[in-house]
Amino acid sequence: MSPRLVVSVHDVAPATAAQARRWCADLDTRGVPVALLVVPGPWRTPPLRDDPELVGWLRERATGGDEVVQHGWDHRQPMDVHRAQWRQRAVARLVARGAAEFATLTEAEAITRAVAGRTELAALGLAAAGFTPPGWLASTAAVTVLRRLGYRYTTSHAGIRDLYTGHWHPALALCHRAGGLGERAGAWLLPALAHYALRAGQDVRIALHPDDLGRPGLREAALRAIDRCLELDAQPVTYLGLLDTPAWAAG
Repeated sequence: MSPRLVVSVHDVAPATAAQARRWCADLDTRGVPVALLVVPGPWRTPPLRDDPELVGWLRERATGGDEVVQHGWDHRQPMDVHRAQWRQRAVARLVARGAAEFATLTEAEAITRAVAGRTELAALGLAAAGFTPPGWLASTAAVTVLRRLGYRYTTSHAGIRDLYTGHWHPALALCHRAGGLGERAGAWLLPALAHYALRAGQDVRIALHPDDLGRPGLREAALRAIDRCLELDAQPVTYLGLLDTPAWAAG
């Protein structure tokens, strides 16, 4: 079987609706389904429920073959992180820039936030089988909670964990770091890394963020990477599509 390609649009919320639509328009022209990582709670603006137009658009996208993925609750790292070791705090700040909402949570805290987000999505007619923690960072306690709550899978930067079977599927997420050190080098590397991974028979994940669209050349570099994957016959799927293909069980 050909390697698979999962393209995700991150941080979907009222504040980033225009950027999410633009990314999806780019992907529609390529016939690529999208994993839409939705922030249910208040982030940058009021919560998702206050934007019925965006909610309706998300429902249409899900009906058309895209996948809604729960992306935490409010996409913000809790202020009370004194329990975490300094290494955890440093990684959270470096990798997620203050968005590492689930990186240091206890089980009780993770339950509160995960259930709040799931309840909000369900009330809006949006079902999310999977969970991607902001910054791809989740404490061991948080992962335990996600399994207990019945989520089908969760993702990290390095791969996808099937919470039903426990199977770990390695697939590095490739993305830009808009405004960060090495932005230009990263933009150049993104298509090359996607090409290398596919040539090695590995599945590829490409993560698109709203802030990428505000930086010169990042959109073009991401689309070049996606086009290269399609030229190499990668099969575009959502996360659920990846889980449900035979290669997953045989991996």
